[in-house]
Amino acid sequence: MKYVIIGNSSAAVGCVEGIRTVDKTGEITVISKESYHVYSRPLISYLIYGKTTEEHMKYRPDSFYKDNGVTPLLGVTVTKVDYSNKKVILDNGSEISFDKLLFATGSSPFVPPMAGLDEVKQKYTFMKLDDAKALHAALTKESRVLIIGAGLIGLKCAEGILSKVKEITVVDMAPRILPSIRDEDGSDMMQKHIEEQGVKFLLNNSVAQFHQNSAELKNGGELDFDILVVAVGVRPETKLAADIGCKVNKGILADELCATNLDGVYAAGDCSESYDITIDQYRVLALLPNAYMQGETAGINMAGGEKRYDKAIPMNAIGFFGLHIITAGSYDGEAYIVKGEKSYKKIMAKDNVLKGYILIGDVARAGIYTSLIREKTPLDTIDYDLIKEKPQLMAFTAKDRAVKLGGAKA
Repeated sequence: MKYVIIGNSSAAVGCVEGIRTVDKTGEITVISKESYHVYSRPLISYLIYGKTTEEHMKYRPDSFYKDNGVTPLLGVTVTKVDYSNKKVILDNGSEISFDKLLFATGSSPFVPPMAGLDEVKQKYTFMKLDDAKALHAALTKESRVLIIGAGLIGLKCAEGILSKVKEITVVDMAPRILPSIRDEDGSDMMQKHIEEQGVKFLLNNSVAQFHQNSAELKNGGELDFDILVVAVGVRPETKLAADIGCKVNKGILADELCATNLDGVYAAGDCSESYDITIDQYRVLALLPNAYMQGETAGINMAGGEKRYDKAIPMNAIGFFGLHIITAGSYDGEAYIVKGEKSYKKIMAKDNVLKGYILIGDVARAGIYTSLIREKTPLDTIDYDLIKEKPQLMAFTAKDRAVKLGGAKA
């Protein structure tokens, strides 16, 4: 059996390891535009900051490919998939045949059309290791940095470079930062904390016109800068899949087996859509653990095993300047809220199940809340009042505690 994986991030790693649980000898080829060993992209801000190294960013040993019998083709691009003849064509002219194919192509930065953007000499994105290296090389202690986008990527960039530059201003059309939190109180708390570190925000605003080192703002005024970072958002890389007839919405549509509508073709990670059990809809759930689980599911099924990815939920776990935040699920339901100066808890329940939560500051044991959402545990079967106050296993029955602790079967 010949397996080809397009991509080399967490979904690809999950796929390799999933395949090898079933098929120990099949040929696996991993193809990636990037020339690097598998690394954790969320750590690129810490690399610039100086909290980690390229070596420590690797989340599998150097021997990963050899240990798993993988042929890595790094630094090359798939230009076309020939589905009829079961082969992929690379930009170096090579052709790689496959029996089973996984799209783990991830996403790419979305750079919207902005007037005058071509005039800006020093402009960067902030998604991959090469992006971080290029930005880092351009920074000086006198740099005035303008970041377009107050989402996760833009703010992680701000955290990574703040100590290395003179000033940072973040501009966003939205009325608050971190729109993925979708909660005004939580966003306000995080904004205040980040502002205390020295980052400036211009919200409800956008750039009407760029010049080489200045930006005319839609709401009036002009902002001078030396370096521009565009972190407006990302788009799933779906073109290769769409070109061969895979169904694509915002992402490549994949079922519970992580299979597409084409026989032998699978999709996992940020390029794909999966079924969000909290809202009963397919959507892109761009999160590293989800990507790994999708990839592992795809790999097992590609190799003839059986596994389902049927408990997908949106989730983010991230920190900014020492203040940590975890969000999961959807925010539709009756809310239970507790606010402190540097802590915030919001838990949503509906129809006798937990739907979602936001934790800022104290994020200990968040996994208990996550498990309740994934398993759709009826809240009347646990001590929900205790769980709301403090997540702990004592709120479950003795039988359920035994299952969660690994000592019994459900």
